[in-house]
Order: sequence, then structure tokens, then C-alpha cells
Amino acid sequence: MSLFFTFGRLRSSVAGHLWTLGPFLRSTVAPRRPAPSRPWATTLKDDAVGTVRLSGFFAEAEGNKRLLLVVHGLGGHADSGYVTPATHAAQAAGLACLRLNLRGADRNGDDFYHAGLTADIDAALASPELEAAREIFILGYSLGGHLALRYATGAPDPRVRAVAAVCSPLELDTSATSIDSPQLYFYRRYVLRGMLEMYESMALRRRVPLPVAAARRIRSMREWDHRVVAPRHGFDSAEHYYAEVSVAPRLGALKIPALVVQAEHDPMVLAETVRPALTPVLPKLEVQWVKDGGHVGFPSDLRLGDGPARGLEAGILAWLTRHCPARPSAD
Repeated sequence: MSLFFTFGRLRSSVAGHLWTLGPFLRSTVAPRRPAPSRPWATTLKDDAVGTVRLSGFFAEAEGNKRLLLVVHGLGGHADSGYVTPATHAAQAAGLACLRLNLRGADRNGDDFYHAGLTADIDAALASPELEAAREIFILGYSLGGHLALRYATGAPDPRVRAVAAVCSPLELDTSATSIDSPQLYFYRRYVLRGMLEMYESMALRRRVPLPVAAARRIRSMREWDHRVVAPRHGFDSAEHYYAEVSVAPRLGALKIPALVVQAEHDPMVLAETVRPALTPVLPKLEVQWVKDGGHVGFPSDLRLGDGPARGLEAGILAWLTRHCPARPSAD
């Protein structure tokens, strides 16, 4: 019996890796084009560095009254392959869509983000292109989902009706320990490479807290957070950053409905690192565990809950908009 159980766990673990790597490789070899969109940009003021530029891509919809804001994961950007399906789901649902590059993610920025820097979301929602939006929904992948949840526990724009997080870390200290384990070397190096690209680009424009040569020698997420993120953003250490920013202990403070979608066999955000935070029943939080899937990679015919929509993003949009049924335009 124990041998059968061990084999079952091994098979599930392998499937999680395949669901993670398969969609990534497909989007790399034959990338799907996002729904038609145009470049978007805005700026915000940061007390430490001054003016910070944000970029992204904006897809319009008739009237632009309802909008989906999409936030990428750590080391990713607005053109990451896992973001593309959200643009098509939004188009099919008649929503405008903004794919946001968090500060520095476009590899052409003046600064870099962290897991609780909700000022970027505030600045995006305040931009002129989003003035017409009356009902806004936020979808975040991985770290972007953590950011969306943190935003929803603060003082969200009253137009934001609901948020969704996919495969997101919730307790940053535990997640850092997990991704720094030897068996996750491949994933860790991929994420660190993306962060380093942003850092090197920023170093061309202004002083950075750690020399680029030293940043290139960093081999763990905890060291990156301790030597790069913490000093830039005013934290004493990586542990101080994790304690101040982690959304797990704040989920009870959600101001608007939130959906969390987690894969049982996600090899990057392990189920045991997020399950404790998702076990309590909270009034504004719904959690859906998915058996077949990996890190931001799921079957194309996935159905969330009992809804008829097929596909991860279509199911998420159905859930989000259920909290704000379409209304006739007042125009």
C-alpha cells in the first residue's frame, strides 16, 4: 500500500512539472498572439526614486465600461505566454483589458517591484485610458496574484469589484524556502534570470543598492530579497520584507470578493505552503483547488467549480463578473 501511495505521489509530481513546462515550451516555440492591443504607459511618483514609468498593453472594448487588469508573475512581463489567454477571454466577454508591466518588468524601467507594491496598480487604474471603466476586475498570476490579493485587503478603487489569483504564493517566507530547495533549481534560476534582467536594465539609468556583478552571483531567492529587494524598498532584511508584505495573515481583511485558484501539484508554489492560509472559511474568499495542472498551466477544457465555462481564464472571468452583473449603459 505504501509503495502504491509513493508511486501515486511521484506520478502526480511528474504531471505537475509537465503541466508547468508544456505550456511554457509551446508559448516559446509557437507563441499565441494576444488580442489586438496598443502600447500603454503612465507614470507615478515614488518617494525614493522620483518619477517611475509603467508600461503595458491596452485592448479596447466598446465603451470601455468594464475592464480586466492582468498582472504577471515574478520575473515575467505583460507579454509572458501565460498572460495571453486572459486577453482573449476578456475580448470574448466584451471587456477591455490592460496587461500591466509592473515597474521594471519591461526591461526598460527606472525601478523594480516587490510582492506588495500596490502603488503600481493604483497608478494604472488612475491612468486616463481607464477613466471610462466603471467596473474593474483584477487577475494576477503567481506573484501578480499575491499583489492583487494585497491590493484587495487595502483600500481598493471603488470600481474594482473582485480579484482573482492563480498559483500564487501567500506566505512569502515559506515560499522562499520552498523555491530555494535543490530540486527546484531550474525554476529558481529561470525566475532569478528574469529579475536580473530588470536589475541590469535599471542599473543603466540610476544607482542600484547592489553592484550588478554581485547581483549576478546570487543563487537563491532569499538572498535576492535580502540584498536587492529589502534595501531598495526600506526593509531591514528578507525576513522583515516577508513579514510586512505576505498576504496570508491579511486574507480576513479582504474588502472585495476574491478567488484563489491553486494547482494541487504546482511544482513552484507547493500546495503545503499555501494550504494553511486557505483552510479557514473567510467571508470574501473562495478557493478552488485543481487536480490537473501545474504552475500557471492547466488543461484547455478546465471547468472551475460547476460553471459551464471551459478554460481557466473563461472560468475566472465568469466568476469575477458574477459579482457584478452587466448593466445597461447610462449613456
